[in-house]
Amino acid sequence: MPWSSEATVTDDTAALSPSSVRPRRAEEGGGRGQAWRSRRYRWDLRWSPYAFVAPFFLFFAAFGLFPLLYTGWAALHQVELTDPDTMTWVGLRNFTRLWDDAFFWNALRNTVTIGLLSTVPQLLIALGLAHLLHFRMRGAAFFRVAVLTPYATSVAAATLVFVLLFGRDYGMVNWALQSLGFGAVDWQNGPFASQLAVSTIVVWRWTGYNALIYLAAMQAVPGELYESAALDGASRWQQFRHVTVPSLRPTIFFTCVVSTIGATQLFGEPLLFNGGAGATGGSDHQFQTLGLYLYEQGWVNLHLGRASAIAWAMFLILLLIAGAARLLRGAEARR
Repeated sequence: MPWSSEATVTDDTAALSPSSVRPRRAEEGGGRGQAWRSRRYRWDLRWSPYAFVAPFFLFFAAFGLFPLLYTGWAALHQVELTDPDTMTWVGLRNFTRLWDDAFFWNALRNTVTIGLLSTVPQLLIALGLAHLLHFRMRGAAFFRVAVLTPYATSVAAATLVFVLLFGRDYGMVNWALQSLGFGAVDWQNGPFASQLAVSTIVVWRWTGYNALIYLAAMQAVPGELYESAALDGASRWQQFRHVTVPSLRPTIFFTCVVSTIGATQLFGEPLLFNGGAGATGGSDHQFQTLGLYLYEQGWVNLHLGRASAIAWAMFLILLLIAGAARLLRGAEARR
């Protein structure tokens, strides 16, 4: 074909015309946009979970980890609440003083006693209530809400009501005891009586909460197990013993651990039960718990270093409880 400059110019002009350049640019722009969307999708898929959980770790670091570390640092110093910026290094002296501190051991004994008096009846009653609520009955929703009402009640309001109930002269509990022929009990000044009264408040507040936990676990037990037990002639009590309780072992173990930790940190009930006496836990420290003793050392006696040592001692006790619970759980799993 003979060469023609006119044909060449015509072809070049057609190749560079706006109608032919515009689709190429649209294709290139669409490709870049698609690549950017694909990259953004991969970033979102990779980093979104971290963004969602980041607020928890930020708040935990600010209000959990930092106070824990600072308390441990303060436990190694002599520091007073009146001048918290002045800290004198004393090493482990605050911890060694606890070993010879009779009030610390008294608070520890009281904590263990109140914990046993409150945890054991609380969980047994909660298990029985959950068993009753598990069966179909009229007004089941009402009763389930009713058992949770004490948990929603303020600890201050509940404790003040129980202070009136356990009053020595005009309390309803002593009135009932005297009606049955027993003598009046000094609930606030008696060593065992005061601990029993404080434990009663804890039992009243937390039984419904644990009952709902047990009820949720019972509803997950397969109904075929109960049907098989009924066909074998098992009564309701036998079904409860041989079907319900074995199925609830992990839940019972969980509530035991959580209740023990809560008993170790008990503070509001004994503080308010003491009336206007403050954090002494009675006239003879008869129901002073570790939480009350920590509060007394830090905010009454103004010894922040000693209070920090008590806080870390409580933390170590909780670690021992958690470790023992894990060992027991592992031993049970190996059976």
